[in-house]
Amino acid sequence: MKIGRFTLEQLSEGFFELFKDGTFSKMDPARLNNAAEDPTLGRYSSALGIDPLLISDGTTHIVADAGLGWGLDQKSLYNETSNLITNLEIFGLTPDDISIVILTHLHYDHAAGCTRVDSSFKTTPTFPNARYVVQKKEWEFALKEFQSKSEISGADYRLDELFRLAADERFEFIDGNKTLTDGIDLILTGGHTPGHQIVKITDGIQMAYFLGDLIPTEHHLNHYAMKTLDFSPLEAKKSKTLILREAYREQAQLFFYHSLFNKNGLLAKDRNRNYILKEERR
Repeated sequence: MKIGRFTLEQLSEGFFELFKDGTFSKMDPARLNNAAEDPTLGRYSSALGIDPLLISDGTTHIVADAGLGWGLDQKSLYNETSNLITNLEIFGLTPDDISIVILTHLHYDHAAGCTRVDSSFKTTPTFPNARYVVQKKEWEFALKEFQSKSEISGADYRLDELFRLAADERFEFIDGNKTLTDGIDLILTGGHTPGHQIVKITDGIQMAYFLGDLIPTEHHLNHYAMKTLDFSPLEAKKSKTLILREAYREQAQLFFYHSLFNKNGLLAKDRNRNYILKEERR
């Protein structure tokens, strides 16, 4: 998809089942055809997609969120699984071509793909030439949660491999909103985690947002179903309200990280003034 001079592509890792203890399992999307009759889905687990975003202007290549990274490790059990590297190959890119990785936050379903285990069984950056951009308060909070071994619902912080990035000074820690490059802005939203941020892409009058876990799917546009998963539900709801109001006014394209089918779209409103995604004209 084109947003001005930028090309945006979602790097889908596929369909996953997230259990209440925070573990993930690859799932057959055919199960969604009879979800109401499934003994697990909706009761003990949720179905979701995992879709990092590639942002490119032809010269600078940026990845927003790094996914689970299944299949990246040497002798991985998941070597037939779609991941960032297999997706980049589709667009003629290699990990060496990525210069920036933006992390909306550090929950492992968004950050585990930052590193991999190489043929020498050493932890190495998945993107060797990139800087990894994250909010300073996110890293500090993640460290605190990791060290205290706090139990949280949904995906949690698993920082063991990320310490390698920190030791090698790969992280670029920022405080608050920041213009990363011309047309790429990071907006601190908080809410889901203290340092949660989203990405705004702008070229002229064309705009897009990558929403991380502030609005993980199109089903979260009007219904606040993240109350038990957000660090600060009130802050998350406030940020979500403001971002949606702005995106609707700008007619910006929205990109969702966890949607199953409707992974992006433009906002409209129905007769009840609820947000919906515009139907594509055929």
